[in-house]
Amino acid sequence: MSGTTVPYLLRGVRPLGGPATDLLLADGVIAATGDEARERAGAGAVVVEADGLVALPGLVDLHTHLREPGREDAETVRTGTRAAALGGFTAVHAMANTSPVADTAGVVEQVWRLGRDAGWVDVHPVGAVSVGLAGEQLAELGAMAHSAARVRVFSDDGMCVHDPVLMRRALEYVKAFDGVIAQHSQEPRLTRGAQMHEGVVSAEVGLAGWPAVAEEAIIARDVLLAEHVGSRLHVCHLSTAGSVEIIRWAKARGIDVTAEVTPHHLLLTDELARTYDPLYKVNPPLRTAADVEAVREGLADGTIDIVGTDHAPHTREDKDCEWAAAAFGMTGLETALSIVQTAMVETGRMSWADVARVLSSAPARIGRVDEGAQAQGRPLEVGEPANVTLVDTAARWVVDPAALASASRNTPYGGRELAGRVVATFLRGRPTVLDGAPVEAPAPVPGGVR
Repeated sequence: MSGTTVPYLLRGVRPLGGPATDLLLADGVIAATGDEARERAGAGAVVVEADGLVALPGLVDLHTHLREPGREDAETVRTGTRAAALGGFTAVHAMANTSPVADTAGVVEQVWRLGRDAGWVDVHPVGAVSVGLAGEQLAELGAMAHSAARVRVFSDDGMCVHDPVLMRRALEYVKAFDGVIAQHSQEPRLTRGAQMHEGVVSAEVGLAGWPAVAEEAIIARDVLLAEHVGSRLHVCHLSTAGSVEIIRWAKARGIDVTAEVTPHHLLLTDELARTYDPLYKVNPPLRTAADVEAVREGLADGTIDIVGTDHAPHTREDKDCEWAAAAFGMTGLETALSIVQTAMVETGRMSWADVARVLSSAPARIGRVDEGAQAQGRPLEVGEPANVTLVDTAARWVVDPAALASASRNTPYGGRELAGRVVATFLRGRPTVLDGAPVEAPAPVPGGVR
């Protein structure tokens, strides 16, 4: 379909929290700003009164679980991407641990087409590193890279690529098409049977401990492997103070490594495990207050590059049970921006320009979706794709799990008041969310054929 849309005039927005101006979104791009935007809008433009709202480039998530194919009872591409749009996202990267695993060109193309047809956000499939996530044989990395889905991020997330030889081969292979290996850093022999962070709380509540070194040892190994082969490495959901220091050392050494932290690791601690509520059971586990402080500092100073939601929906049956039997994971797409505002902006550690970097431009760059006609993470400037998120930073809202758009309800924030609310989301000038509500049945994403 054509990329032409009804023009939208956003009046009084504050790009990146700066001075108020107007933005005209027309024909899929930011057509004009300021006085020129008002002059060119014309009678046919839809006016959005946005006085005081912060405008951000559309958010990009490098770490989303959409569960389809195979676990549509927990989430589908349609329900997950609708939740993403409500959270201010215009693009997500869908992890490979589906059923069947996204380890072939056929499966990643299926996920990509489901995302295109749903129309809420751009869906970029992540390809598996190994066949079946088994960690034994490389998957069809080249075929996925050259498929219609144009995969550039590969991960066995949910499982660690624990074999150093396989990890080296994967890092070498993706250099040919500027891909990146996104590692789930978890030494399996150190975490067998582990249930939560290993420390004082695990000892007191009697749950098997998950040592920080299980994460740190894999990161240390992999940054050295990336240096050895001269390839790109991305560290998923970093969670410990020691991991931050390893990444800081690697970057100082010039190693091409990037890292992400989840919203929940910026806010929640292992003290919540005292409730035995499986909503707080996540992989990697919630860590100590000292770790939370360290990852906040790492995100603020640029050691950690991005925030990735690790949106991990699960059915009620998989979470509403005893802790040991419950699945690992939390939903996060609809609450991510609020958590970042609470943990980083309202504490004075980050500006809204910083938020745009860690939730939009940097993840788009790492995922290599920051160029071309469907580029994401671009600045809010004339001629750039009109991927725009409007945020009421003064709003406060109480999380009601039943009211969230995800098909699953395993949010750890139920009943909690959060800061900031997404008011509108535009995907190449087409609204997917207005006045905080989804624009139902959006058209297929323009430009579906690459």
